[in-house]
Formats: sequence, C-alpha cells, structure tokens
Amino acid sequence: MRPLHVGPYEVWPPVVLAPMAGITNAAFRQLCREQGGGLYVCEMITTVALVERNPKTLKMIAFGPDERPRSLQLYGVDPDVTAKAVRIVVEKDLADHIDLNFGCPVPKVTRRGGGSALPWRRRLFAKIVRQAVAAAGDVPVTVKMRKGIDDDHLTYREAGLIAQESGVAAVALHGRTAAQRYSGTADWDAIADLKQHLDVPVLGNGDIWEGADALRMLAHTGADGVVVGRGCLGRPWLFRDLEAALTGRGTEPTLPALGEVAAMMRRHAELLCGVFPTERDACTDFRKHVAWYLKGFPVGGDVRRALAMVSSLAELDDQLAVLDGALPFPQDALGQPRGRTNSPGKVALPYGWLDTRDDESVPEGAELADSGG
Repeated sequence: MRPLHVGPYEVWPPVVLAPMAGITNAAFRQLCREQGGGLYVCEMITTVALVERNPKTLKMIAFGPDERPRSLQLYGVDPDVTAKAVRIVVEKDLADHIDLNFGCPVPKVTRRGGGSALPWRRRLFAKIVRQAVAAAGDVPVTVKMRKGIDDDHLTYREAGLIAQESGVAAVALHGRTAAQRYSGTADWDAIADLKQHLDVPVLGNGDIWEGADALRMLAHTGADGVVVGRGCLGRPWLFRDLEAALTGRGTEPTLPALGEVAAMMRRHAELLCGVFPTERDACTDFRKHVAWYLKGFPVGGDVRRALAMVSSLAELDDQLAVLDGALPFPQDALGQPRGRTNSPGKVALPYGWLDTRDDESVPEGAELADSGG
C-alpha cells in the first residue's frame, strides 16, 4: 500500500474525509483525526460567497492549528468567479489544497447546472477547472465528481481526462450517478475504468462502511485511495479501522460498548463548543448526530428524544448517565448504510441543459450564496 500524493502532500493512510454539509466542521474533523490519519476536508464553500466575503462563509473556513494540509472544497459554476475565489484562498493563505465540487446531486444545485450536472457541459467544465488550476499556482487542485447525470448521460471518463489535461493533482469519483443520489450500490467498476484512463491519482468514493470495504475497493479498482462520507456518521472511529486495515494491522472492526460511544459523544460536543459562539449553539448542532451514534443500540425513544434536545453540556452529561454503558455494540449495524439513503429520481436540470454539450455559457442564477450545501 502506497501513500496518496496530492501535489506536494503525502497522505497516509490514503483516506479522505468527504465534505458533508453541516457535518465536517473543524470539530468533527478533529474528532476523526484523533482516530486515524488521512486528509480531512472542510464543508463546501461557495465561490460567490467567498468572493463577496460572506461572514458566515469566512467563519466556516476554520482549521485547527495542527491541521495539515488544510483542505477546502469550493463549489462554483462561473469560471471567472471560481478563479477569483481560488486567488483569495491562495493570497490569504486560507488552505493548502483546493477540491472542486462536481458531485453534488441535490436538486437546488443541479437545477442551476451545478454539481453533478455541470460536467455534461464539457467546455464550461474545462474552463472552470483550467482557470482554477491557473489561479491556484502551487496549491494543488483536485476534482470530485459522479459518474454522470444518469445512465444515459455518463460523463466521468471524459471529465476525468479534461481535469487531468487541465492540471489537477487528483480526481475522486463517487460511483453513482446524480439520478441515483445515495440509493443502491456504488459502481466500483466505473472507478476501475477511470483509473485505467488517467495518470493522476484516482480516489474511489461510495459504500465504504468498514475498513475491509476500503481494502476491497482498492483491490477491485486499483484506485490510489478512498473517500469516506456517510460511513463515519456516528462512527468517527471508522478512521481508526481504516488506518488499521490499510497498514496491515487487521480488518476487525472496532466494537465500542455504549459507554465508550457515550464518551465519544461527549468529546464531540465538547469540541463543538470550541467552534460555535455559545455552548447552546454547539449542543444544538450536536443534536443531529445523536441518532447516528445510537444506531442499532436498544435505547428507548424517551432517552433518544431527550438527548436530541440538549442545550448544554450539563444536560448532555445527565442524559448520557442514563445510558447502560455495558451494552455491546450492535454488530448487525456493521456494513450498513448510514445517513441519507434516499430513492433514485429524475435529476432537476436547467431548461435545455441536455440539448448541447458544448455551450460554455454560465446558467443564469447558477451561483449559490450559501456555503455548506
């Protein structure tokens, strides 16, 4: 197993935390980094919000003092605005690595021609990536994308080659189309196909639930690393398991008893207090994680609801004390999807989007003002 190289940076083990809206803030990234090595990407930042110096967006670009390389994902549809945003990142020394988002399947993004819809317009895609790489200078730029809009409109191979020719340091492929959203099974064959066509590192994303899954994906695809998203929700120790698997120390999953999970929950909330302006804000943000941490454990609805309504660390401590710390980890929750598991559906696109692939004009109203997704 070789380290992953992203420009001048060596990433070991070759694991990348995917940016997730409302999840991958500095606190969650630190929690995961305490478990194992890798590259940890902050929440998605929109280019227009960065260019306009949106206060909320600027606060989201926060990294720990020992977080290196600092990895930031940008979402943009306008090549000129994207280039301006990249120049700000470089000139203000906001990050060491920039990832470009062409994988988001959310309707509010694709109906504007952004995210996973954008590579269909190959000339616009090329222009965005080319200008971003030129503006970045020595800062490595990577691209994250999906297979395409749907099975009849696949773009990943051509987009990967365009990105490589434009000078990106690596390409990450989520083995699903936009139409699949987060349903079904990721197509690892597509990742293997892309790897065969590119010289730059290729990262595989999709259905990494356990350390053993990472080994299977790398063996199946020949990819240079794995990208992990939903699998770590409520399980930050997954990065411990990934490091063990990828360094040859074994693939047995970590099975923390409920008491250990409770300690991890407390640590998570404590770290959030260092990110949010008030303890109440931090605990409010923590609430969304409760169901993921308790997934599969026989914990009653009243306790779950109480934990999902805490407003202070003291309240959290009181509720965690109610849990039976000796309860074993539910092994039937292993290898199972976590987070979003929505159904496939028709992709929302701008009018006439599929009529041509060579229109490089920027769709009207395409840019998003809100960072984080």
